[in-house]
Amino acid sequence: MTTTPPTAPRAGRPAPAPAAPDRIAATGTALARALQRITASALGPYQSAVIRIGFAATYLFFLVRELPHRHELYGPDSPWHWDLARQLTAGNDAFSVLLWSDSALWFEVVYALTVLSAAGLLLGWRTRTMSVLFMVGVLSVQNRSVFMGDGGDNVIHLMAIYLVLTRCAQVWSLDARRAARDTERGALGLAPRRDAVGPVLWAVLGPVLLGATLMDGLGGTWWLPVLLWILWLSAAAWWAANRFAPGGQPRALLDVLANLAHNATLLVIMVEVCLIYATAGWYKIQGSRWQDGTALYYPLKLDYFAPWPALSDVLASSGLMVMVLTYATVIVQVAFPFTLFNRRLKNVLLVIMIGEHAGIALLLGLPFFSMAMIAADAVFLPTVFLVWLGGRAALGRRRLLARLPVPSRSRRREKAPDGPDLPGARPAPEVDEADRRGGEGHGGTGEAPPHGAGGGHTLVG
Repeated sequence: MTTTPPTAPRAGRPAPAPAAPDRIAATGTALARALQRITASALGPYQSAVIRIGFAATYLFFLVRELPHRHELYGPDSPWHWDLARQLTAGNDAFSVLLWSDSALWFEVVYALTVLSAAGLLLGWRTRTMSVLFMVGVLSVQNRSVFMGDGGDNVIHLMAIYLVLTRCAQVWSLDARRAARDTERGALGLAPRRDAVGPVLWAVLGPVLLGATLMDGLGGTWWLPVLLWILWLSAAAWWAANRFAPGGQPRALLDVLANLAHNATLLVIMVEVCLIYATAGWYKIQGSRWQDGTALYYPLKLDYFAPWPALSDVLASSGLMVMVLTYATVIVQVAFPFTLFNRRLKNVLLVIMIGEHAGIALLLGLPFFSMAMIAADAVFLPTVFLVWLGGRAALGRRRLLARLPVPSRSRRREKAPDGPDLPGARPAPEVDEADRRGGEGHGGTGEAPPHGAGGGHTLVG
């Protein structure tokens, strides 16, 4: 009995489709790679860092600008009296620590802590703690006087909650710099520096959280106390894993959970930005003034939205320019969510939208709204551009520091604990040298290692 060998496919004839088991195996492999990618690393480190810096800077500048008027806006002299705010929050279950007491001293303390937490989040110092305090401060101030602010406040309100769940200090933060220096010390055979600030913050915030929970001071929602307690307890788990099993399975599990939370939150931020532009664009289409191309003319003629009256008059006097800008605004906002799968077109529209918000800040006098929207748009900025921008910033910082007087090199070197008796010991690199290496590609700070660093992903740091 003889068998005929299989014939090769003729030229020009398509090869037979793979068998069903092969397609199933290929699908399984693709799913396994996708799962590995979203669990093994926190995606978008530069984008999340820009979001952190952008929203922290926006609210910090707002609080500083309104410092002379803080009592009339959110304090004891506000037209929206403390009793009215209590009645409102009792009905909508909102949260605000400013409603724990009507004391002027308590207001000053909360306002100052909100300013400090925004500055700490901007610098990336103890980022997880600062993000929680920043969220508490934003919710407290905004829920105290709900009729203050504009659409940018709503974006900051939501982003302050989202930032708590992100690992937004992997780059461009003091936490990432501290983690990189600890890694360098480990490579030199030196023990990492003892962290005393983190446990102190954890020990101080724990009783405050317990007292607020027992006194029912966390609002009427269930998710806020649950979130705060999970963060506080997870901080202890991170500390124990880093202390007793830095390379063990518990530490790896915590990393996986943190990466999943970060990546899911980043996706939520992207979807929300798309919803903001899509809903704004489709609502504009329904307006008669947007349909006839004259919508931009009317805010330019309002004194309240005219910080530069002469400039507004010049723009409003050109009917063609008003019509072009009106229609362009609608087209860009409606089209943007549909361009995300075309990188070049998406980047073009992103530049146009950022320019549009810069124009709103200049012409309509809404700088903080524009800053908030530009910070939200940053989630779609290409990584290559952000790395280049960080490199330029690091280069500028080094040139600036090179012109300043520096202390003696002997004072800035790390000394080994045992001096010359330690085998193979070498002096640690200088601070500026470490910054230089970290700045090449990371914008002045090294990226936090995925294991053993602890920088920026626990409540205490």
